Amino acid sequence: MRFIFFVCAAFLFSKAAAGSDYIKVVDGDSLFIGKREIRLSGIDAPEYHQECYDENDAPYPCGKEAFWALKKMAGKNIVCKKVTVDRYRREVADCFCGKKNINKEMVRQGYAVAYDRYTQNYVPAQNEAKKHKRGIWRGRFMKPELYRRLLKD
Repeated sequence: MRFIFFVCAAFLFSKAAAGSDYIKVVDGDSLFIGKREIRLSGIDAPEYHQECYDENDAPYPCGKEAFWALKKMAGKNIVCKKVTVDRYRREVADCFCGKKNINKEMVRQGYAVAYDRYTQNYVPAQNEAKKHKRGIWRGRFMKPELYRRLLKD
């Protein structure tokens, strides 16, 4: 009986320790793991309040869709490997759940565009999303980078 109690107590302690790094998704390409602020490398997702237009030219909240997609993909076992640090002092990282590259999956499902000036890592995933009219590619949208610039003006 003592052994079972010890095993259960050890399990609960380890879960509590592991749970101390909470995951908070900010938008379709940014999240926190504990106090680490992370921007997904090589992608750019619509801003949270951004709207896009579907195949019938009806507006829909593509930024919120990207947020929910990342929230669903960023499970308890997410691991983010830092690539660099951006000008806002956020980690820019490649994130994985198991062997699945979340950055690539966000682009492949059409919730983000390939966004990397130096490499073309996610362009094939973007071409697949375009071909199958997934996510933002099912209609028309403003590139998130341009949307942010217009908000500043």
